[in-house]
Amino acid sequence: MIEDQHNIEWRDNVPVSTRFADPFYSLNDGLAETRFVYLGGNDLPARFQDGFHVAELGFGTGLNFLATLQAFRASGASGKLHFTSFEAFPISPQDRARALAPFPDLPVDILLKDPFEPRITGDDFELSVIIGDARETLPNLPLRADAWFLDGFAPAQNPELWEDDLLHAVAHHTAPGGTFATYTAAGRIRRTLAEAGFTVERVTGFGRKRHMTRGKLG
Repeated sequence: MIEDQHNIEWRDNVPVSTRFADPFYSLNDGLAETRFVYLGGNDLPARFQDGFHVAELGFGTGLNFLATLQAFRASGASGKLHFTSFEAFPISPQDRARALAPFPDLPVDILLKDPFEPRITGDDFELSVIIGDARETLPNLPLRADAWFLDGFAPAQNPELWEDDLLHAVAHHTAPGGTFATYTAAGRIRRTLAEAGFTVERVTGFGRKRHMTRGKLG
């Protein structure tokens, strides 16, 4: 994977990656998908507390971050949410603005600066977007996440973000009792995450997708 700006085409106003031939979020309801898969799959917002750290493979449009921050604020948790995301192919600010336009109830203004700032701090959050290949940037990062959103494009289209070594690095950078959730239910992904130390479950997926995967370390 080589760092490069992402090229997008649009399908019913949903951004689709031309590199990976896969939409950035559900063609049906991207926000509902995020809440179901990534928040619900990690038992959020119930676990939120000051300093809670979410990490993510694949920042994309930033929809997952915004939905998480909205949920953190609505939960009444005090302090700050920490959110670290890894992105090899950032999208342009113009494409991000268009992609987030359908979600006016989210705090989208945070992500609409041009040029995009990869590190943004607010009163109740700290966002860091690590630009580059996660296989190179994650292993040496001093990070212990309480929850992981594994949101790379589909394993068949973007196998690099689902390699065994990277998934083992995810486990290594997870706090004791930490969790992950992902939309994919591919058997190899589930087996690798189990080998890395997670207790893995295949559960009901979002919308027309029959299954997704979630897990807990230890």
